[in-house]
Amino acid sequence: MSHISLRERFARLQAEREQTWKPEQLAGNARQRQALVASHEPAAHPQPDTVIAPFALIDQDGRDLTRDTLTAAGPAVLVFFRFGGCPACNIALPYYNETLWPSLRAAGIPLVAVSAQTPVDRGIINRHGLTFTVATDPNYALSRQLGITFLPEDRPQVEPGEDWIGKTLGTDSYEMTQPAVLILDRGGEVRWLDISPDWLSRTESNEVLDHLPEVARKAAA
Repeated sequence: MSHISLRERFARLQAEREQTWKPEQLAGNARQRQALVASHEPAAHPQPDTVIAPFALIDQDGRDLTRDTLTAAGPAVLVFFRFGGCPACNIALPYYNETLWPSLRAAGIPLVAVSAQTPVDRGIINRHGLTFTVATDPNYALSRQLGITFLPEDRPQVEPGEDWIGKTLGTDSYEMTQPAVLILDRGGEVRWLDISPDWLSRTESNEVLDHLPEVARKAAA
């Protein structure tokens, strides 16, 4: 089966925005993404073989997902996204559900989508029929450990009762998580961490699978 790449899906989103958004809105979006790319320093993030300190995520059903539980049988894949209402995330997570999760599930490798939004926004699960786990990262603990959070340049004063990103996230903060894919080995060691400071340029599924030879071995067995 032929799959449309994530890059192509985001190109369609951008083309639609160029037809419907005001020039200043387009410019502001591009400016923020460019600023994040410019400030990105790969060496500042955990490198392969770094042991990630124990953490506990909370899934959509309120259950704890710990580092050691996730990696008890081998590697685990964590996909970090911004929040449930993020348009690009509503493209990325269904893409991973379609193109990544079937291979991981067949190989017995957990896939968890993680954001700081608390509680988990079930809307994104229900809209797309996601069948992998979605979890929140309480107080940005794991995201900060990986160094993948950021504060947007535009942080206007919030009036009482106003809708704003901190209210949407349930964190009362402008801080957000950058998209990233983390492969953790048993014991919490980083096998691979791919960070996407530009949220319209994210990791393709084949790139993730390239770092998981267990999937090919399982398929060949």
